Amino acid sequence: MRTRRNETVAEAAAGLESLSPSGKGRGEEPVRSCILTRGRGARGSLVRLALASDGAVLPDVRAKAPGRGAWIGVTQTDLETAIAKGKLKGALARAFKGAAFTLAADLPGTIAAALERNALDRLGLEARSGTLATGAERIETAARSGQLHALYHAADAGADGTGKLAQAWRVGREEEGSGLKGLTLPVPRAILSLALGRENVVHIGVTDRAAARRVSEALDRWLHFIGPASLSLPCETAAQGASAPASASKQLAPGPLAMERTEESE
Repeated sequence: MRTRRNETVAEAAAGLESLSPSGKGRGEEPVRSCILTRGRGARGSLVRLALASDGAVLPDVRAKAPGRGAWIGVTQTDLETAIAKGKLKGALARAFKGAAFTLAADLPGTIAAALERNALDRLGLEARSGTLATGAERIETAARSGQLHALYHAADAGADGTGKLAQAWRVGREEEGSGLKGLTLPVPRAILSLALGRENVVHIGVTDRAAARRVSEALDRWLHFIGPASLSLPCETAAQGASAPASASKQLAPGPLAMERTEESE
């Protein structure tokens, strides 16, 4: 699958329509500008940096911290480069209107950890809400009955298991021969199990359309920030485009389909 230049990570992986600058398609979500690139995007697709009371610049991934904030939409590698060249410091000085601030050397890593925690928290919330299925048998049943809206795998999931569930999903969607596949996440089953509060979570199926969108949005920001160089592709899946995410396995490559395709009118 070829991806458009302005397509976000999760949208590229999911085959979803990219978000227009007006926010159309997601309830007219407010638009923000990246202080480094000046590119504009929906607030939920960027990361907010907030100024703490002690002057420290910290990630505010849920955009709830009080006071002035600044927004970035770049990858971790690009942010590290901007810090090294002094560009982030200058951009923050303008955004914070000359207020004193300090930049921690590990800010990019702190942002990555916060985005990962936010994405895993979203999976945990959906699990408690009953919108996720775990266990290969349950997911396969949901997939074959057409009730599966998204499919994810742990980084250490076996190719046979991921391939079997992907096939069941295609059958249930009546899309055999298509590129519909599950997305392998860059965390092992131990981390997914802890996030969902369940034992041995190797595969995750999302059985609610709205929940699939929420999960995709949380994953999108995280996977976009850490970038494809931090991810790799399981042998079962095929590359879908240079900007798409993949799994933390062996080969460095862009990623597979994660969610079902949706109509443009949705």
